[in-house]
Amino acid sequence: MRIDEAASRLEALGNPTRLRIYRALVRAGRAGMPVGRLQEKLKVAPSTLSHHIKSLVFVGLVSQVREAATLVCHANHDAMQGLVDFLVAECCADETECDDTKSAA
Repeated sequence: MRIDEAASRLEALGNPTRLRIYRALVRAGRAGMPVGRLQEKLKVAPSTLSHHIKSLVFVGLVSQVREAATLVCHANHDAMQGLVDFLVAECCADETECDDTKSAA
């Protein structure tokens, strides 16, 4: 992962509403969550929700699938794992002795 890609993903998650959206989608699991249910759950105006989902889709943390008339959002677990891996990839790289922090991440 390039540093600018990681920064974009972290910036997107730095907004409280987008973080709440992402966490709700993680909780929903692989089935995802319809946009309408996400809106009800988070008590966010539809236009605001749409704006924030678009930001998360743009950086690859969320995907959307149309199922008949329903738009379902899914957390992109692989993208988040890639971001976490990027953040800890060089854990203890400058230490001569490293504890198990790297393997725990």
